[in-house]
Amino acid sequence: MKIALIGNPNCGKTTLFNKLTGSTAHVGNWPGVTVEKREGVYRGFKNKGGQKSEKIEIVDLPGIYSLSPYTPEEIVSRNFMIDERPDLVINIVDATNIERNLYLTTQVLEADVPVLIALNMMDEVKRAGDNIDISVLEAGLGVPVVPISALKGDGVDKLMQRAVSMERTREGSTVLLSALGDKIKPALEFYKAAEVSSPLFHAVKLLENDETELGRKGAKELLDSISNGEDLEAAIVDERYKYITAKLAVAKTKGKKHDMTKSDKIDKVLTHRVWALPIFAVILFAIFHVTFSEDFLYIGAWASLGGGLPGVADLGLSEGMQTFVGIFYDGAVFSPGVILFNMFDTLFSTIQEAIGGAITTEWFAGLFADGILGGLFAVLGFLPQILMLFMWFSILEDSGYMARVAFVLDRIFRRFGLSGRSFMPMIMGFGCSVPAMVNTRTLADENERIATIRVIPFFSCGAKLPILTAIAGGICSFFGVGNADLITYGMYALGVCAAVICVLLMRNTTMKGDIPPFIMELPAYHRPQFKNLMLHLWDKTKHFVKKAFTIIFASTVIIWLFSHLNWSWHYLSDEQMNDSILASIGKLIQPLFTPLGFGSQLNQYGWVFAVAALTGLIAKENVIATFGTLGACLIALGANVGGVTSGELLADEEGITSAIAMITATGISIPALISFIAFNMLTIPCFAACATAKAELRKGTFRWTLLFWIVASYVTSAAVYTMGAWWWTSFIWIAVVAVAVALIILNNKGKIKLPRRKGKGGQAA
Repeated sequence: MKIALIGNPNCGKTTLFNKLTGSTAHVGNWPGVTVEKREGVYRGFKNKGGQKSEKIEIVDLPGIYSLSPYTPEEIVSRNFMIDERPDLVINIVDATNIERNLYLTTQVLEADVPVLIALNMMDEVKRAGDNIDISVLEAGLGVPVVPISALKGDGVDKLMQRAVSMERTREGSTVLLSALGDKIKPALEFYKAAEVSSPLFHAVKLLENDETELGRKGAKELLDSISNGEDLEAAIVDERYKYITAKLAVAKTKGKKHDMTKSDKIDKVLTHRVWALPIFAVILFAIFHVTFSEDFLYIGAWASLGGGLPGVADLGLSEGMQTFVGIFYDGAVFSPGVILFNMFDTLFSTIQEAIGGAITTEWFAGLFADGILGGLFAVLGFLPQILMLFMWFSILEDSGYMARVAFVLDRIFRRFGLSGRSFMPMIMGFGCSVPAMVNTRTLADENERIATIRVIPFFSCGAKLPILTAIAGGICSFFGVGNADLITYGMYALGVCAAVICVLLMRNTTMKGDIPPFIMELPAYHRPQFKNLMLHLWDKTKHFVKKAFTIIFASTVIIWLFSHLNWSWHYLSDEQMNDSILASIGKLIQPLFTPLGFGSQLNQYGWVFAVAALTGLIAKENVIATFGTLGACLIALGANVGGVTSGELLADEEGITSAIAMITATGISIPALISFIAFNMLTIPCFAACATAKAELRKGTFRWTLLFWIVASYVTSAAVYTMGAWWWTSFIWIAVVAVAVALIILNNKGKIKLPRRKGKGGQAA
């Protein structure tokens, strides 16, 4: 038996799906579109003999407000219900707002499929002192209605028992016959003659001027003869709501006097016109502080300790205790996210060193310990922090707060050509670009999705943080200038500014178009359910491991091989790496980075920055790891690395020592180092993110997205370097920007015409 769940966004549909399917659920994509497909199996009850009942497959259709084919979600839901013909459709209706939710119900009833109404959130109705007469709803809709609370599980078993016992055939019915019967009947006969399934559904859609129906031979001529110039689409909408108000909404009676609800009181603060954004900024800072901060909590009074606290090395502990205490503390207590990262990092490092030391063959030890295990642990080491970030965002989303944030940000985002719905994917980019790009599936407009996917990598993920902290620390330590935290935060700000500028450029040129209307349900605040939260995290974990695990694993093995083999395929030790395939590739591409400050102007060892940037395309974690590896090789080659030893590089967890060694050996300048950070932040993201972007973007768009990342990072880095090295070039860059803005304005006013690539049907792609 196959059951489809359909309903408005935030009606509790996904909560019910999780309650029914549990761990049996799996997530993918609907064929041909990027809309998420969720399927699972219900195993909730047994038959009289104590045996498991027949297999019941549950399909969670996307949340929609109507069955008009305007968005990918509506198209998917419509096609599945009409073409796939499930054995039953369970329509989840929010009992706290039945008038709006029942609009979709009146459309679902017009299809030739059995329908069961799940009247959800009845616990909220009772809490408000209201009452709903189920018999009135059943009489007005002509289908069974079962009251439930998906969040608490109340009535769910009764719902499924009713579902299994229902007839598996049903002829569609409509609430429009009394008012528009004379219009509907000719269209109905037209579709019956064509032997189309669910003819009533298609007949009503034709009267609604549905583009899908108008493509059928003879349909447009029939519509013209029926309508006689009347706006039937508006009339149908009006009649649906009239029926709902007169026949269905009367089922709900209000009890006690309705004062402001708890959600209304909270919203007076959290959606306040002035305080909403500062409050959200504080919440966001707290999330990142708990997840990534190494200065989470200071113990004791600063004054009594002379303004500082002793580090682990100053506590006089044994080596084993230093390692253990260093997981939690080093001058300050680490945040929970950093503690989890340190635990995994310590465990993996111990395993890696033990296996590497046990293998006596040098090349095999390097390949297995550094290549294979290094690739595996590079992914798994960051997983705790990424999952913690997912957890906090899931809590905010499940509680109903994220819907408010999107609402508040919508009026700001619209100035940049995006809707508030783009906010969630962008902000998730700070954790990892892979799930952030997947979350763009909620965006209705295709151009908005493309623009959002392209700028998500500009919101620096956790894997880019080591690049920022290592080079910022290297600049402050080697040159004795600046503040590492300010440099790091400045680079984050640069990424956000670059994203805003690029979105403005795209939405005013190649991605030009109307901003889609932003319609979002603001659900009542509620406490997130632990089980649903864990299921959500499990889905995210599977997706992250599937997308990133294999790619980074394979790439690290390739990097190791290329850095330890020459073009004759002979094995090279670390001391011979200057003759490796990787080194020769680095020397070949080094001139390309000359305008960015880390190209031909550096000395004979300057190719290491080109190689680091190249390996960073595979995984950003590789940049600092490459610094450490190449730093050891430079020491073996006798290069001047400022007295840094190989032992110090091995103990260099933050990468600062490695950065100092690179600065000393190559003679790179501060503007070039800032440019190097900017390039790695904005250029092509890791292979896992690229694979995700290719899967999420429409065919033929990905290659232009790659070009966009390259151009954006190259131009931004060149601007950073040239303005930092020669201040007077600022005027040139300002002039270039002014000319670009002028051209865009003239193009939008029709004075000139900028070239635009044409897609299918002649529309600009």
